[in-house]
Amino acid sequence: MGNDITYFGVINININERTIGSVDVWRSATTKQLYCEEKQLGIEELAETVGMPKIAPEQKWGVLVSKLQEGKDKWKLVRLPENGEIKFETVDEKIISLKVEDYKIVDDHHWSFLVEDNVNKAVEI
Repeated sequence: MGNDITYFGVINININERTIGSVDVWRSATTKQLYCEEKQLGIEELAETVGMPKIAPEQKWGVLVSKLQEGKDKWKLVRLPENGEIKFETVDEKIISLKVEDYKIVDDHHWSFLVEDNVNKAVEI
């Protein structure tokens, strides 16, 4: 990570107007590339990836929301392709494939939103 990475903002993840977590967003001044970190409130363990997670140029950061889960299991920071599929591990450790069109999850039980469209906002899930 270069010296030109600066804190860009945050997205608060809310349920019933109560913040349950957030996504911290940094941005490169030169490339405008976003770097994101998921924060679950009340969970002190380290994130799966320490430092700034990498993302492929053809992907965008998004937040996947499950209509089937509750609390902290209801959302996850993900890398979304423009079109295709993403693999997602459910709470009961099943790996499922979710269809993605135009950087959005297309599924009856899941939805998503892009980080870049929601910096410094609260998103009600």
